[in-house]
Amino acid sequence: MKPRSERLEARISSEQKALFQRAAELQGRTLTDFVIASVHESAVNTIAKLEAIRLTTAESRAFAEALLHPREPIPELQAAAERYRKMVGGGSDREREPALSDRSA
Repeated sequence: MKPRSERLEARISSEQKALFQRAAELQGRTLTDFVIASVHESAVNTIAKLEAIRLTTAESRAFAEALLHPREPIPELQAAAERYRKMVGGGSDREREPALSDRSA
């Protein structure tokens, strides 16, 4: 663990301090250790909860269906991709390796 060099200060009520102190004592920790551990756990859980993509069953099925059976790109997108390949030297559709979705199983 890296050495602690940063400070964090907060103003709390006497009731909050008593509550936190009691909880720390029950865990056999100092108040500082209790607060740091509690805030750390809360931060990790909050980030994990809000960064995860959560889908309903119907959304999961629709997502899997889109991956397994993608729609054909519209002509404008095909033309834009062709212009891009020419600009960066990727050649035409006929010269490129077929994508996984293009290959027959």
